Amino acid sequence: MGDGAPPLPDLSPDLLLDGDAAAPVTVALAHGAGAPMDSPFMAAFAQGLAERGLRVARFEFPYMAGRRAAGSKRPPDRAPVLEAAWRAVIDHLGPGRLVIGGKSMGGRIASMVADDAGVRGLVCLGYPFHPPGRPEKTRVAHLETLRTPTLILQGTRDPLGNADEVPGYPLSPAIRVHWLADGDHGLKPRKASGRTEAGNWAEAMDAIAEFARRL
Repeated sequence: MGDGAPPLPDLSPDLLLDGDAAAPVTVALAHGAGAPMDSPFMAAFAQGLAERGLRVARFEFPYMAGRRAAGSKRPPDRAPVLEAAWRAVIDHLGPGRLVIGGKSMGGRIASMVADDAGVRGLVCLGYPFHPPGRPEKTRVAHLETLRTPTLILQGTRDPLGNADEVPGYPLSPAIRVHWLADGDHGLKPRKASGRTEAGNWAEAMDAIAEFARRL
């Protein structure tokens, strides 16, 4: 890292691990902007992927760890700090058998370091293609040239990138989008759709497990 870059924090004691340490692939997952690494969403995916034969490591960005320690809300860290946190996790786990990603912001930041880190793959659970209500302010420039094999799990009615908007983005051929029917940003469908949150989550977990096996 160049001069002036933030130092890599020691995150190794704060990893939450699920699954067999001897699994052929480890999936490192970061949380979204507002919920911690042990939220129901993050816990369900960690446990579900472990049941599908993967090792899963969860961690928290410094601002979220600070929230936990101080008991008060803090805004997300700036991008260089978030990226440094990801690099620290990758350095600790080793990129060779590693797939990185996460929920919303966690997956977005992972996508910004994946190529340079040399990880095997990237998974994004609800990628924030644009801010809420701002479809003109896209966050896809770096995705046009992404080289890391990538799987994005996206709800078809996600307000941060839905099934009408995303196909028009110039995404790299390394990226595959798996659509979850009627899912919102947390992949949850409406009751009237006839689908369930648990069903969409299980479909997403199956897709991630198959993606990891093919790498």
